Amino acid sequence: MEINITAAAGILRIMTGLLVAYHGLEVNDATKMAEYSAWEKVAVLPLASTMVYIGKGVELIAGLLLACGLLTCLASGAILLVMLFICFYLGNGRFWYEDQHPFLLALLAGFFLASGPAKYSVSAYMA
Repeated sequence: MEINITAAAGILRIMTGLLVAYHGLEVNDATKMAEYSAWEKVAVLPLASTMVYIGKGVELIAGLLLACGLLTCLASGAILLVMLFICFYLGNGRFWYEDQHPFLLALLAGFFLASGPAKYSVSAYMA
């Protein structure tokens, strides 16, 4: 059986986008957002509450864009920055164990930033 790499990359892009968007849905949970704003590393940031909402909003919007394959480079770049911030600033930078989920999402975002939307994307249908 031959594997179509473009199709596999498209499916991986859709799944990654949906997972990131799912985490971004927390933007609608005021209790959760207040909890994030109270974290010690977040509370010292200027406009901490606003920063939390921006981060979760980026996850939601960029995740949906990535899943659709629309503005893939912009969405991937935004996800990459947010996930690296989570891994190395909010987390302890221990991407081999404690902070591996945001780091893996950053790696996937980097892949999509470099490769583009691949198959099953709005961009491909518009071209």
